[in-house]
Amino acid sequence: MKSHTVRTYKSAENLAREDQLAWKIASVAADDVPLDGEVVEMIGNRIIDNAAVAAASVARHPVVSARTQALAHPYQPGATVFGCSADRRVSPEWAAWANGVAVRELDFHDTFLAADYSHPGDNIPAILAVAQHCGLSGAALAKGIATGYEIQVDLVKGICLHEHKIDHIAHLGPSAAAGIGTALGLPVETIYQAVQQALHVTTTTRQSRKGEISSWKAYAPAFAGKMAIEAVDRVLRGEGAPSPAWEGEDGFIAFLLGGPGAEYQVPLPERGEAKRAILDTYTKEHSAEYQSQALIDLARRMGPKIGDLTRVKDIVIHTSHHTHHVIGTGANDPQKMDPKASRETLDHSIMYIFAVALEDGGWHHERSYAPDRAGRPETVALWRKISTVEDADWTRRYHSRDPGEKAFGGKVVVTLMDGSTVEDELAIADAHPLGARPFTRPDYINKFRSLADGIVAGAEQDRFIAAVERLMDLAPAELAGLTFTVEPARLGPASHRGIFDWNRQ
Repeated sequence: MKSHTVRTYKSAENLAREDQLAWKIASVAADDVPLDGEVVEMIGNRIIDNAAVAAASVARHPVVSARTQALAHPYQPGATVFGCSADRRVSPEWAAWANGVAVRELDFHDTFLAADYSHPGDNIPAILAVAQHCGLSGAALAKGIATGYEIQVDLVKGICLHEHKIDHIAHLGPSAAAGIGTALGLPVETIYQAVQQALHVTTTTRQSRKGEISSWKAYAPAFAGKMAIEAVDRVLRGEGAPSPAWEGEDGFIAFLLGGPGAEYQVPLPERGEAKRAILDTYTKEHSAEYQSQALIDLARRMGPKIGDLTRVKDIVIHTSHHTHHVIGTGANDPQKMDPKASRETLDHSIMYIFAVALEDGGWHHERSYAPDRAGRPETVALWRKISTVEDADWTRRYHSRDPGEKAFGGKVVVTLMDGSTVEDELAIADAHPLGARPFTRPDYINKFRSLADGIVAGAEQDRFIAAVERLMDLAPAELAGLTFTVEPARLGPASHRGIFDWNRQ
């Protein structure tokens, strides 16, 4: 890996294309290097992981709305939509939209946290849709996904967006565009322009994850994937992009990030170096914000030690700056303590999550968020006894580049009514690659089967898993197998009528 310094340049400085971050990203994307076996294995794991979460969310309202929008754009050859028959195809950007929402809706797929945070699995719907539409092989798809993960992880390592209140999809648009470029075998010049266009049109604010969090939290990554496809399409037709997108005098760094004096260090593979960043990422065992994963496991462990929860006086979670300020009491969001808050808001309240995990001894992607569960009086009472504080050492570990030291959890101090305390801590989730029970292929398959149970027929589950197992050998016509079909009754109630179906009877 080589570290690249990225900063603002005045227009008069005439920064050469070869020295621009977008060009360097495009050069990595265009470098056709073989995939390591363990990378191929993990790509298959994450295709399964995405499908698992999509199966569980297939009838949820935001997913139904996105799917209905997509189905209003039939196209041949087109791409598949989760839940629908594989021969029912839509325009690829709309397939990416519908599938991206299904994958993101439950906040239950993979994650990577460094200078910023991300869900790199959000790259897959857009790259897969293009691969299906353009008749690519499974091997080409895998190479595209490897690039999408590589670029997203490298951007997340080098550039912090959240401190400037920019949503993390600003890293996703460029990474998905780069991954599509790899899959299609496009030249550096084309990918360079597409990466810049994608950055330009996917830069949004973090209000999507603040205050009254709405379904847009699920839609935002799907929007980035859709925009990435459109960016590549425009560039293939000969159109250009705002350049240099990151370094320009009026560009991304100068006015949306650290300002003209800021410098960022972005690591990228050197020419001929394998793209292995997917191996740095980790999935979720629990359907909640990643910083809550270890704390759910810790609550599960601490519950029996505490015993009668009515004896609890208060609970203080000592954790990182990020956890405290984004999903803790440091966010100063009253909604995070509101029993009537949306599922999306509860997902970003570690106080709620820890209370429920203590009471239930675990976490469920639906039951744990149910309105009657959130409104249970004893839960509300316990919930409001929980607070977070930033601990400098947990913040340091959160940002550590040493995988053996990096931590996303915290220490919990429970004070009981008699003044005694119960303390415990956990740095990483059990399912993390360095955790107590790291996820491997059987765990991903079990997650898929568990979430698909009662939704996707057993034979269809078997067919899908078999297709993933043959990923690198899939012929273009077989890529349609990387989806699943359910009975129409499982797709949820019809969406409200919108513009695309305004004349529907």
